[in-house]
Amino acid sequence: MRKPAVAKHFPNRKTAVVTYPVISGLPPTVLRRVRSLLAFKNIFDYSLDEYRNDAWLSEFTFNVNHNANHLLDLTFTQSGIAAYPDEQSKHFLIDLRSGATVAAQDAFRAEQFETLAGLVDVRLQAEIAQRKQENARSSDIDPTQKASIDDAYAALKFETKDLENFSVSRKGITFLYDAGFPHVIEALSPQGRYLFTFAELKPYIKTDGPLGQFIR
Repeated sequence: MRKPAVAKHFPNRKTAVVTYPVISGLPPTVLRRVRSLLAFKNIFDYSLDEYRNDAWLSEFTFNVNHNANHLLDLTFTQSGIAAYPDEQSKHFLIDLRSGATVAAQDAFRAEQFETLAGLVDVRLQAEIAQRKQENARSSDIDPTQKASIDDAYAALKFETKDLENFSVSRKGITFLYDAGFPHVIEALSPQGRYLFTFAELKPYIKTDGPLGQFIR
């Protein structure tokens, strides 16, 4: 429920839906760490009270991508309306043995970072090529905009720093890439989700890391 002062000015937005996970069943020290990582303010840098004092939020929710093998993989999503509808997501991959997030250096062999990033970039560039073909055939895009859109695509490259954002499921590892396009061309952005099986990534995964269990 929004505060009365906010609801007064936005009578059609008196409420928003917030769905938040309850974490339990872990050793006390690990449980405190996980709950601290997933503290409400840490998700999108907004507290529940701050949401109540603002009319933007429509829904805050989450999806469990994986909860097995001592790994908890969650994606939080918030959507709302200001000048236009907008949506953001935040991903967490947590090692339930330590209560810490899993970084690229924990999961992948450092000497293979460049090669692995290049492997993902091949998928990104293939998606961009497909998008450009679709845009060329589309009558919904102003021809005067196509050059600037192509320039935006040309600036995209999956680099080693982008290896930090990946999701785990039973199917394998999905690398997540945010093109950062402005709202006016956001619909033309690459989807930015590139799934590789554990077998495909075996040469790159650290055998003694949290993902090593999937390639033994």
